[in-house]
Amino acid sequence: MLLSLPSGFNIGSLHIQFYGLLMASAMAIGIVIACLNAKKRGLNSNDILVLACYVLPFAVVGARIAYVLFNLDRYSNFWDAFKIWEGGMAIYGGIVGGAIGAFLYCLIHKKNVLDVADIAMPSVILGQAIGRWGNFFNQEAYGYPITDPNWQWFPFGVYIENCTQEMCTCGGLGHWHMATFFYEFLCNIIIFAILMILLRKVNIKENGVVMASYFVLYGSARAGIESLRTDPLMLGNVRAAQLFSGLIIAFGVIFIITTYVLKYIKIKKSKAVVIVPAENNGTQLIEEEKSKTQKQTTKKVESKKNKEKKNNVKKE
Repeated sequence: MLLSLPSGFNIGSLHIQFYGLLMASAMAIGIVIACLNAKKRGLNSNDILVLACYVLPFAVVGARIAYVLFNLDRYSNFWDAFKIWEGGMAIYGGIVGGAIGAFLYCLIHKKNVLDVADIAMPSVILGQAIGRWGNFFNQEAYGYPITDPNWQWFPFGVYIENCTQEMCTCGGLGHWHMATFFYEFLCNIIIFAILMILLRKVNIKENGVVMASYFVLYGSARAGIESLRTDPLMLGNVRAAQLFSGLIIAFGVIFIITTYVLKYIKIKKSKAVVIVPAENNGTQLIEEEKSKTQKQTTKKVESKKNKEKKNNVKKE
């Protein structure tokens, strides 16, 4: 039976947090995946490495700032806000921060924003999946207590030694809770597989569709799982993650519909026959090529007749 593990390990006097180790691993693996996908949008490995230098710092800072802003009461000491190895990262803050970094990269290096976003999304969701195991080691991001002994097993549930979440009703003592971090890990792996299929197998050519698919799929998964958690970041009476999920789902759906509607209109226009009003009654088709051919034929006939006349004159 899997219960809980230490939050880290020591190498001499240096303490390594599993949370930080997993975050670093997620970033490294994400870069490798992006390098493998780069050719699908006309980029290369060097582009991805430079992109990572913009995106990763902004993503980490954005995720931490968002978490701290929603939990200001926990950070009476200013310097505690910088202790990211102790946990406390808001993924949507990371998405916004990473997007800012990606935009700056595209602006400076003159790359297409949608191409870069399509390449980045599979790496982002895989990184999120790996990072969720950091929640396990830190004993955070779990859900409501499980009272039925038949469901007190991992990965459906996770044993929390000391629950400190305000919305939880377990009383703070050791208890089994919904392993919502694992639920999201599983959803993220499935989404990663879907995005890779769209990018590499289906080979979608329309820029931004892979990105929009990420918004719809992840937003839907997160909105559902968020309702099971007892540590939500609140915006008034609304769970901030669910609000943001709703916004990105709407954006993703509108983007996909708009992209394919415009594509359909473009294809339809390219197949249309151009007709103009005739000078006389009715209408006539524009037939420039036919007219040119007729003129060339007429010239050839006239040239042939002239040659025949000359030949007849010589004979006479």
